[in-house]
Amino acid sequence: MKMLEHLRRIRLWKLALTAAVIALPLIPAAPAGKSYAFVRTAHAGENRLDTSRLVSIGGDVTEIIYALGEEGRLIARDTTSMYPQAALKLPDVGYMRALSPEGILAMNPTAIIAVEGSGPQEALNVLKNASVPFETVPNAYTRDGIIAKIDRVGTLLNVQDKAKALEEKVGADLDAAVADAEKRPEAERKRALFVLSAQNGRIMASGSGTAADSVIKLAGAINAIGEFAGYKPLSDEAIINAKPDVILMMDRGDGAGTKNEDLLTQPAIALTPAGEKKAIIRMDGLHLLGFGPRTASAVRELNTAIYGG
Repeated sequence: MKMLEHLRRIRLWKLALTAAVIALPLIPAAPAGKSYAFVRTAHAGENRLDTSRLVSIGGDVTEIIYALGEEGRLIARDTTSMYPQAALKLPDVGYMRALSPEGILAMNPTAIIAVEGSGPQEALNVLKNASVPFETVPNAYTRDGIIAKIDRVGTLLNVQDKAKALEEKVGADLDAAVADAEKRPEAERKRALFVLSAQNGRIMASGSGTAADSVIKLAGAINAIGEFAGYKPLSDEAIINAKPDVILMMDRGDGAGTKNEDLLTQPAIALTPAGEKKAIIRMDGLHLLGFGPRTASAVRELNTAIYGG
């Protein structure tokens, strides 16, 4: 009975938190020293992790598993795991930051592999008590961070050779994309404002240390509000002073969220260079901010959208 009551409390907590979460894993990963996971790491010499029935948490982690050709192990994935298309056929165990332990355990997994920052802690504690191995994958919005993700997943799946080949391919592709973007002179680089949401006229935008900040820079542009860390709401004055040349948003694909015409009617936005030129770029959120095997493609697509082909 205690366990059932505990799970009911988690379910209610999950519903409340999910209502406050804004699509996809766009909030920066947990700060150093505050990782949610209770990692049981598979070091050399330990018994090999049983990944025959695997639950993947994090769109980037799921994408790496598919890129390694190991998708046959997957029995479920989280809500952010929307690529490749085949992943959508797997059962969905919920949003990565509002996991439902009962939903995961109902899948009878032999292991869970999750991107760093998954949670909440209460849900992870239930999984720990159920003795399900829960392994985390580091999350950093850099080239080396992507390589580290691939290496970690490859090690956990015991396919190090496949991982090494994928690391070399992904690293070389990203290096080439970034090198092309860096050819643009500093004086010609445009200022991009990433808008996470625009609820009730309040612009929630991305500062430094975020996936959006990193991909903007990799694509050869400047984050218009890089002077603060993380995501925060902006005042009208801050938006005007940021002087963005383009506004970058996620394309949710479901018609929900703030429409371009509604965003452009906001007085502060209208007074920016981006507003005057109606320069709004929308890209798939996982592709743009996932920092996985497709990041080179995202860098090229964003560079082209900002500067033209």
